[in-house]
Amino acid sequence: MNRRSSFSTLRWISLALILAAAALVLLQLITFSRERAVFPKGQRIANVPVGGLDRNQAAQRLLQVYSMPVEIHYGDAIIQIKPSVAGFDMDLEGMLAAADLQRAGNNFWTDFWDYLWNRPPKVVDVPLRASTSKERLQNYLETEIAARYDQPPSPSIPVPASVNFQPGKPGTTLNIDRAVNLIDDALRSPTSRVVNLTIDTTSAPRPSIQNLEILLKQIIDLSKFDGLTEIYLHDLKTSQELHFAYQNGQNISVNPDIAFTAASTIKIPILVSIMRRLSEPIPEDISTLLTRIFVESDNAATDQVVMDVIDRVYGPKEVTQDIQALGLQNTFWAGFFYDGAPLLMTVQTPANRRTDINTNPDIYNQTTPSDIGMLLEDIYQCAQNGGGALIAVFGDQLNATKCQQMITYLESDQIGVLIQAGLPDGTKFAHKHGWVQESDGLIHTMGDAGIVFSPGGDYVLAIYLYQPTQLVFDPANHMVSQLSQAIYNYFNTSYSR
Repeated sequence: MNRRSSFSTLRWISLALILAAAALVLLQLITFSRERAVFPKGQRIANVPVGGLDRNQAAQRLLQVYSMPVEIHYGDAIIQIKPSVAGFDMDLEGMLAAADLQRAGNNFWTDFWDYLWNRPPKVVDVPLRASTSKERLQNYLETEIAARYDQPPSPSIPVPASVNFQPGKPGTTLNIDRAVNLIDDALRSPTSRVVNLTIDTTSAPRPSIQNLEILLKQIIDLSKFDGLTEIYLHDLKTSQELHFAYQNGQNISVNPDIAFTAASTIKIPILVSIMRRLSEPIPEDISTLLTRIFVESDNAATDQVVMDVIDRVYGPKEVTQDIQALGLQNTFWAGFFYDGAPLLMTVQTPANRRTDINTNPDIYNQTTPSDIGMLLEDIYQCAQNGGGALIAVFGDQLNATKCQQMITYLESDQIGVLIQAGLPDGTKFAHKHGWVQESDGLIHTMGDAGIVFSPGGDYVLAIYLYQPTQLVFDPANHMVSQLSQAIYNYFNTSYSR
C-alpha cells in the first residue's frame, strides 16, 4: 500500500509539472503571438524605429516624421518648406508591405524558440521608398526664394571730378542646382532636415560704358583743353567699344573717324608690312633697326628698313596697299620720312573728304583712331591664337610668332608719357606715340595708340588730339595720362590706385 501510494503521488506531481509546463508554454505562445502581431524590436522602416508598433501605428509615425517641413537657411533668413511643395511622395504602403512580408516569411517555431531563449529576432531595415519632383522644387526655389532673397550686384560708379571709380558691391545668387540636391536629401532624412543653402557671390560689374564716356568728357572739360579729342577703346575680351570725338571741352560732340596726321603712329602699319615680308629668323641687322624705330622713334631707321625689305622707291605705296587690303580705308603713308622725300601719291579717304571738320592732316601720312586701333586688335588676335584679319589677308606670311614679335617691338616704346603715364608701373603696354612740329614750328596734332595688358582685361586704346593754334605739350600730356588712368581703373576697379 505504501509503495502504491508513493507512486500515485509522484505521478500526480509529474502530471502537475507537465500541465504547468504546458500552461507556461501556452502563456509564452500567447505572449509571443501578441508580440508577433507588431513589428519586432529593432525594426526600422525608412530609418524610423517602428519596433513594438502595429501596422497602423507605424504608418502614423512614418507620416508624422516625413511630413515635417524642411528648414532652409538663406543667410540670416529661415524658411520652412513643406514636403508637398517639392512633390515629395512616400510609398507608405509599399514599405509597410515589405516589412510585413519580412515578418511573415520567418519560421514561426524558429522565431518562438529564439523568443524562449531571449535571442533578439533577426530584422532587416526597410529602406525609404519616395520620389521628389525636382522640377517643382526648382520652380519654387526660383520664384519664391531666389526672386525674394537674391541680391543683384551694384556696379562701380565714377567719382566725379576724378579718374577713379567707387567700388561696386558684390551680389548674392542662390545656387539652385545644389539647393535642389540638398533639400531632396533633407526630405529623405528623418532627422537631418535643416539645410544651409549654398549662396554664390557675384562680382560687382564694371560701370556702364556710357558712364565711362561721361567721365572721360568730364576729364577733358576739367583740363580746359580747347581742341579736338578723339578716343577709340576696344575691350579685347568682350569686343565692347567706346568711340567718340569731343571738341573744345564744351560738351560738343562730333562724329568720330576724323582724319589726323599719323606722325610716328604710322610706324605700326609699317611694322606689319615689314614683318610679313621677312623670313624667320629675322636677320640681326634688321631686328636692330626695328628696335631703334620703336625705342628711339627713329625715322631714318624706318626709311632704311622699308627700303631694304619692301622697296627702295615705292615702299610707302606698298605699305598703303597692305593697309587698304585690311579694310583700313583712312590710313596711308604716301612718302618716306627723310627731308625732301617725294610725295608718291595723293590719297583721298572718307575721313579727309569730310567737310564738317578739318585737322589739316599731313598729306604724307594720315590715320584715324579706329583704323589704328583695329590694326592693333588684328596684331593682338594674331599673337594670341594665330588668327584674325592679318592671317586671313596675308596667309602664311604672318603667324603667331611674328605677331608676338611685333608686340615685343611695340613694347620697347618706353617714353613714359601720354597713355603710358596713366598706367601703373610695370604694366605691359605695346604702343607707338607720335607728334611733329609743323611748318610754323608748333605742335598741332598728337597721338598715342597701343595695347594695354591689365589684370582686369586687355584692351586697345587710341587717343588723338588736335589744336589749330598750338597744342601745348605739358597740359595735353597731363590730360591724356588722366584719360588713360580713368580707362585703366574702369577695367581694374579692384586694382585702382
